[in-house]
Amino acid sequence: MVESEGYCRWTRIEEIMEFSRKCGFKNRGLAFCIGLRQEAKMVAEIFKANGFTVNSVVCKNCSISKETINIKESEKVRPGTYEPMCNPIGQAFFLNKAGTDLNIILGLCVGHDSLFIKYSRAPVTVLAVKDRVLGHNPLAAVYLSEGYYKNKLFKQK
Repeated sequence: MVESEGYCRWTRIEEIMEFSRKCGFKNRGLAFCIGLRQEAKMVAEIFKANGFTVNSVVCKNCSISKETINIKESEKVRPGTYEPMCNPIGQAFFLNKAGTDLNIILGLCVGHDSLFIKYSRAPVTVLAVKDRVLGHNPLAAVYLSEGYYKNKLFKQK
């Protein structure tokens, strides 16, 4: 119903809200990346303005240093600094405890999204995926795969 009613008319966020209404979902979970905290704040405000309860949890919740699992300085994003690990399983547990009925991913890293989905009790949908290079629009590489990204994506033999 959501597909047919909103086909080429509703944005992804509108589709998520309408899907939630049709399923009777009122208690939202929002698992987001700290790099998208401003976007997460706005998404939460939009959901609240439309009558939904929002429980949000950042990726760095209860995090520990990367050194704890023997990540070397040279393997860090910013060597020489304190880098906390993300905690996607902790995000799922937090939202499970909050009793959410639909969880929404906003920009979790590859792999972190998979762990979050695995441990979430509620159904999960994605509002946006992370792609730092292409402004969180990973399909741009696909659209440009026969041109600009051809040599990167189709390695020469």
